[in-house]
Amino acid sequence: MSNKAVFLDRDGVINIDHGYVHKIEEFDFMPGIFEFCQHAKRLGYKLIIATNQSGIGRGYYSENDFLKLADWMKAQFAENQCEIDGLYYSPYHPEKAQPPYLKKSDCRKPAPGMLLQAIKDFDLKPSDCIMIGDNETDIQASKAAGIGRSVLLDTVNKSNSGTESEADEVWQALSEGQAKI
Repeated sequence: MSNKAVFLDRDGVINIDHGYVHKIEEFDFMPGIFEFCQHAKRLGYKLIIATNQSGIGRGYYSENDFLKLADWMKAQFAENQCEIDGLYYSPYHPEKAQPPYLKKSDCRKPAPGMLLQAIKDFDLKPSDCIMIGDNETDIQASKAAGIGRSVLLDTVNKSNSGTESEADEVWQALSEGQAKI
């Protein structure tokens, strides 16, 4: 039994972040995502998605819309021989949401709640896990959960903005990461 996982943010890691993606026709997979995940699976990692989805709380789409898209997305991973083991999402936002989603939540990144729940649910060893995100909030959540390695996926070269990342590593593409996990 595997006690390690690769945690993946969704928008900006699994799919191109077009902003509040909630329809299949808007969903474009990131280049190399399936190959990267197949490689991780061969190395014995579980694949777990942890994603903030404040678009639900903001009323841009429903939780049902999100879950319908998530089911389709997971089916695409399964068809590509890299089944998703878990999916955790936070529909909350502390300032820009409608009730009941208008609240501070320990499961909204940068808080580590989603990661801690997955660690518990899958009996993971956090120090053997990896978090891949495209935002500092992903990295902060990873650090707070005790995840062994945090990776900032910087496909749009945000790291050259002069802001120092807390990430252990910065990758420009998922293909770069295949040799590093």
